[in-house]
Amino acid sequence: MSDLEVRQLRYFVAVAEELHFGRAAERLGMAQPPLSRAIRELERQLGVRLLERTTRQVRLTPAGEVLLRDARTAIEAVSAAGRRAQHAGRPAPGLRLALKADYDAGLLPRILSAFEQEDEAVPVELLLGGRGEQAPALREGRADVALLPEPFETRGLDTEPLLTEPRLLAIAANDPLAARSSLCLADLRGRTLPDGGAAEDGGLVLGPEAIRRSTRDLAQIFNLVEVSGLVWFVPDSLARRHPRPGIAYRTVTDLPPVTLFLAWPQDSRSPAVAAFVRAATAVAAEVASPAPVAG
Repeated sequence: MSDLEVRQLRYFVAVAEELHFGRAAERLGMAQPPLSRAIRELERQLGVRLLERTTRQVRLTPAGEVLLRDARTAIEAVSAAGRRAQHAGRPAPGLRLALKADYDAGLLPRILSAFEQEDEAVPVELLLGGRGEQAPALREGRADVALLPEPFETRGLDTEPLLTEPRLLAIAANDPLAARSSLCLADLRGRTLPDGGAAEDGGLVLGPEAIRRSTRDLAQIFNLVEVSGLVWFVPDSLARRHPRPGIAYRTVTDLPPVTLFLAWPQDSRSPAVAAFVRAATAVAAEVASPAPVAG
């Protein structure tokens, strides 16, 4: 069997995800006949059927399901290699840190300060994005290290938990539930989170639609909570930094806490990344175990 080409894998992934040759061809910007020929040639090259085709539908075979999983990983790795090479070839070195604004448990200034003291320190470029965008940025070579709250896909990443903190319910101050000092998740049945999820589920399930919606900034989300009846779960540190007259923060007794993680690619050999990890974990340890006050 000859080596597969990235082009072949891209063609197959498009068809496997769309399960429709016409839509896949449109997505790839090509005509359908050459795409069909390319998939047939790929099957001939591998000696297995990847797709079951009928007049009504296209389905993946077991072999196709395996190739889809591995092809995505291979394409991602090739793209990441190119981006990392471009970044490494820049005249001035730097460290790209991916995070969602205000989702740093208040640690970021102290981490940056500690990192500056490391011998391997380089300038840090902050890459701000929506919830759920940080792990893909690492795997795709667009970031070197990330601060991100759970949950996230850990495939291909090394991680280190930094800090676990409670979450609070953010709700409109004039909402009837805001009159209560403490709630439970069952009290939120029928309420919706800004990412479209059900509040009673606790807000720790994140799908593609939720990732798209989570690109809203804090001001937008707070406005939605104030005027639209949505509710939101926020880390305690974020609530303390953002008091608003139109928002009430309430304890939800059975709401799980959230842990902030540090993540970086498993194959990273960057001294700057290693130094950043040391600085971040040291700062987190200091916050978790503050020095005793002298009597």
